[in-house]
Amino acid sequence: MDDVELRSEADTILAELVGAPRGEARLREDQWQAVAALVKERRRALVVQRTGWGKSAVYFVATALLRRRGCGPTVIVSPLLALMRNQVEAAARAGIQARTVNSANPEEWGTVYEEIERGATDVLLVSPERLNSVDFRDQVLPRLAATTGLLVVDEAHCISDWGHDFRPDYRRLRSMLTDLAPGVPVLATTATANARVTADVAEQLGTGAGEALVLRGPLERESLRLGVVRLPDAAHRLAWLAEHLDGLTGSGIIYTLTVAAAEEATAFLRQRGFPVASYTGRTENADRLQAETDLQENRVKALVATSALGMGFDKPDLGFVVHLGSPSSPIAYYQQVGRAGRGVEHADVLLLPGKEDEAIWRYFADTAFPPEEQVRQTLSALAGAGRPLSVPALEAVVDLRRTRLETMLKVLDVDGAVKRVKGGWTATGAEWLYDAERYAWVARQRAAEQQAMRDYVSTAGCRMEFLRRQLDDEGAAPCGRCDNCAGAWADSSVSRETLTGAVKELDRPGAEVEPRRMWPTGMPALGIDLKGRIPVKEQCSAGRALGRLSDIGWGNRLRPLLTGNAPDGPVPDDVLRAAVAVLADWSRSPGGWAPGAPESAKTPGGTGAPDATGRPVGVVAVPSTVRPQLVGSLARGIADIGRLPFLGSLSCTGPDGTHAVRRSNSAQRLAALSGSFTVPEDLADALAATAGPVLLVDDFTDSGWTLAVAARLLRRAGAGPVLPLVLAVAG
Repeated sequence: MDDVELRSEADTILAELVGAPRGEARLREDQWQAVAALVKERRRALVVQRTGWGKSAVYFVATALLRRRGCGPTVIVSPLLALMRNQVEAAARAGIQARTVNSANPEEWGTVYEEIERGATDVLLVSPERLNSVDFRDQVLPRLAATTGLLVVDEAHCISDWGHDFRPDYRRLRSMLTDLAPGVPVLATTATANARVTADVAEQLGTGAGEALVLRGPLERESLRLGVVRLPDAAHRLAWLAEHLDGLTGSGIIYTLTVAAAEEATAFLRQRGFPVASYTGRTENADRLQAETDLQENRVKALVATSALGMGFDKPDLGFVVHLGSPSSPIAYYQQVGRAGRGVEHADVLLLPGKEDEAIWRYFADTAFPPEEQVRQTLSALAGAGRPLSVPALEAVVDLRRTRLETMLKVLDVDGAVKRVKGGWTATGAEWLYDAERYAWVARQRAAEQQAMRDYVSTAGCRMEFLRRQLDDEGAAPCGRCDNCAGAWADSSVSRETLTGAVKELDRPGAEVEPRRMWPTGMPALGIDLKGRIPVKEQCSAGRALGRLSDIGWGNRLRPLLTGNAPDGPVPDDVLRAAVAVLADWSRSPGGWAPGAPESAKTPGGTGAPDATGRPVGVVAVPSTVRPQLVGSLARGIADIGRLPFLGSLSCTGPDGTHAVRRSNSAQRLAALSGSFTVPEDLADALAATAGPVLLVDDFTDSGWTLAVAARLLRRAGAGPVLPLVLAVAG
């Protein structure tokens, strides 16, 4: 078949895909070049094109052409569940049978694999996490590699650890690329790859198959009008949203940096009468589906979302994207704002930066590859175990938080130093080199991205040009539309009434503190005889905090008190009043202790709590060597206002008189805390004399293990239910 006939067939498929009459849809020349490379030349190609360019049209048209020529199914690796759902629907329009395998549909996996075996599926969309699961890697992946007709790597920047969104699970693609049958084409796509990432991904694609074809286009988005609105504080930003959301065309996305901020903004906007929905990592899958559908059908004005919505939400007429807080990377920012204006002539993109943004960047920035000593420690533990070790078991011997430990293991897996098997991980014995220079460069890259984002906010130059230059777009030029090119177009004013409402919303304190119910795995290996479920009579009850450090209300007010270099001092009056208000609300809530509360509700934390309680009979403080005045004055202030006896504090028994614990995994934290506290004799006497519920007061909780250890000691000393009250919860 010559090029003319192939092009005509491709355009017919495109018309079916987009629902256009035959002859009224035609691939652009750059899209056709990619299709021809895949179908006619069977090449490996990397397509770096702006969001909305039509990358999915390339791989669906190529799929249909290859399937008609007897090739096996297309495998698309994508991290985006929302995009998967959109693409399954799009493929069906062109008669392409597409199925997905991801964390949201495990009950369908068996049926999907059976359909692939009998050739009934044209496209299989797979999340990168599936690539690294033992069963999929060992049983399904080899069959796919042998029968795949086209491999598509969506969001291919995730392959490269030079990129802003590196995901170790993607590195498993290296082995699949090597195992593909000769002549199987491969397409990698992304909208956000600078020159360094492009070169890295192209090199990985070309493994064993010659040099990959790179098709890179301009990243200009002519429909987008970019702007920055600088406001004094979080209350002003919420008030601005409430007063200006109606003025933004159509429906859109409001991005926040944290789950807490998304929930706060959603609650406030709903109070003001806006139909909005929250979309975060805590949102249940069914609720996510409903939220996506509601936005697609314009039943909501906006989704208030974290990066959980990701890059893959496909709504061509999305009219705006607003960021309530600044992302830490201009490349990630470009990708998120690229959701807007794909199928309309005009869309507004606004950034509302906050003073708290950098504190949130720092909190979530602990993603650097661990030091060599910890990596070697992990390899040694695996080599000496004589059996697979689970991640919880490794936590007992490696001082890393679980997410960081898991990421490290995935990198080592791809590098061939460890292998994931049934029951955990094993060492392969293969030689492994620690690439300190590369890891240090990546860390510097992250710092440079943060500085670039600061520069984006403050620049007097064209904002679109700035973002395009961050992506090494050689054609970057002033857009003529942004607030710096054409003048400020977004009014920053807010009314006193709306601002008062926002302040009131953010001033409302209160967040739940979830108690620990199970001891970490592996404690006996550390010489600590704790395992399984914590006995009910030794458990800490559910508690309360003023707020989360990641929220935009009380988080902003508490961070200055609780940072490592903050001076110690008495608890501020407004913070003490808020703590008392939280206690009052807690007492009246289900699970509270107020007189007349339903007996069925009188369990701290509700269902599953240790035992029923009543009004606390006293206050106990967790000792603090960092902020003793803050914690002491908080505990005594609550006791005085609540007319409760202050029963005393636990004692620190560490070698230096402290109980300092680094931010690490659960096993290491508990090991550090074990034996760090005792109940002084006078406190034990007071507990025995009162024999009722006690409030346990501390400044901050992250893992919950300090509260769990302290509660266990108090319960063993005769206290009733232990009700923790802290100023802040991490996360």
